Amino acid sequence: MHQTWDGVHALGDSGRAPASGYTARVSLLKSASIVSLLTLASRVTGLVRDLIMASMFGANALTDAFNVAFRIPNLFRRLFAEGAFSQAFVPVLATTKTQEGEERTRQLIGNVATVLFWALVLTCVLGVVGAPVLVWLLASGFESGHAHEAAVLMTRWMFPYIGFMSMVALCAGVLNTWKQFAVPAATPVLLNLCMIAAALLLAPWLAARGVEPIYAMAAGVMLGGVLQLGVQLPALKKRGLLPRIGLTPSAIRAAWSDGGVRRILTLMAPALLGVGVAQVSLMINTQIASYLTPGSVTWLFYADRLMEFPTALLGVALGVVLTPQLASAKAAGDAQRYSNMLDWGLRLVVLLAVPCAVGLLAFAEPLVATLFHRGALHSRDVSQIALALIGYGAGLLGLVAIKVLAPGYFASQDMKTPVKIAVAVLVLTQILNVVLVPWLAHAGLALSIGLAALVNACWLLIGLLRRGAYQPAKGWLKYGLQVALAAALVAMFLLWGAQHWDWKALQAQEWQRVGLMALMLAGSAVIYFTVLLLTGVKLRSLLRR
Repeated sequence: MHQTWDGVHALGDSGRAPASGYTARVSLLKSASIVSLLTLASRVTGLVRDLIMASMFGANALTDAFNVAFRIPNLFRRLFAEGAFSQAFVPVLATTKTQEGEERTRQLIGNVATVLFWALVLTCVLGVVGAPVLVWLLASGFESGHAHEAAVLMTRWMFPYIGFMSMVALCAGVLNTWKQFAVPAATPVLLNLCMIAAALLLAPWLAARGVEPIYAMAAGVMLGGVLQLGVQLPALKKRGLLPRIGLTPSAIRAAWSDGGVRRILTLMAPALLGVGVAQVSLMINTQIASYLTPGSVTWLFYADRLMEFPTALLGVALGVVLTPQLASAKAAGDAQRYSNMLDWGLRLVVLLAVPCAVGLLAFAEPLVATLFHRGALHSRDVSQIALALIGYGAGLLGLVAIKVLAPGYFASQDMKTPVKIAVAVLVLTQILNVVLVPWLAHAGLALSIGLAALVNACWLLIGLLRRGAYQPAKGWLKYGLQVALAAALVAMFLLWGAQHWDWKALQAQEWQRVGLMALMLAGSAVIYFTVLLLTGVKLRSLLRR
């Protein structure tokens, strides 16, 4: 049966989806919703964390030092844990489970855990020893002075965080393959809670003893890493999936010789290059920001945190749910199910990412002022963060779409194509930096990333279309016009609200400002979905897909 869309997926003449696959599709939406809600909890607690940090520490050389030091283990975490490792591990695990059964899959998990554990031990030792070099590579603008010393010290404290988070990524990949999404999605909340506790309790204690209070945040990060791994292990043990890590040389050799492990390592090579390219881009941007006005690194950090809200809630949630399912469809040879899942994911991306992008572009300063404008963070900081947020907002649709499109390649165990695209996009990003940074300073760095993300997403999409892996269902043009109309009206409403009130001056009326922002965002949602319904978009059918 050829499936069509009229703003949404057509369910056939009867108005019902075909019985085959319907339960699975509902389950996909349920899983994505669970991940998204738990991710929302993580982002909300992360926002509270950032609000507290902004109020207590402001934007200065020492907060720049912490953000650089925190970015280093995060860079490696994204490189090895959530990046190349997950991209290679999850498709191989899903394929093994589908084709070879659960017993062989459990054996593979144990061997992967053994190799990963010993690789992490070596990485953490080298990271602690080489902290000065890492800080210099990421922020040579701190080459001398207190900021550099603080960044090196905090990097050494926090670098072992990568070890815990890499094992968390292993556990999450296993649980997601068994369609257990709740625990992996909930664990990031623990990091935020630990950092909040460190800011409120440990920082004042350190300050009273003449120690820079910012060091408390490093302790909070490490405690958060330990706790995240701690809650994953019981979830694995409950399902009989807890891996046994080989400690003897013979066990390590046996794990290394496992065909599945070798396949993962083979896939990791191009995936590592691809993720590495993205992280090199981040390093270059941080390096450039360290030479700009003091506070630039922190302005970009807070803008990035706000941008990650929609990116994580939409893109990451869909990517986490779709990746093992797409891999399973490929392993089973079900090309139609594979294409249908991609189509559904992209329609949700357009439905939800477009209004979020409009919000970041048209309502940036009110958002930043309401969330961060208090304590040590001043009016000038608000304006600078807002400029960076607008830059990120320009590319939000691309940033979210990549999270759905890239798994389309990973599911086929094709890591090389996304890598080639990533390398080209890195070059483009730096060309854009040369043009935009002299003109827009730190905001130019954000805009370069946003524009490059749009190019990346379009390139990935064209590749899937050309190879015939993704065949869009009918109705995309009409659907796009309906979304565009609704988004345009939302933009007009938000621009009016941004200009009608002086959001920075409302600092003295904190709760009034919060209430106005809530009303503006609620009004935007009402306008957006009302227009969609009036123009014929059947939201319920789309969401039930």
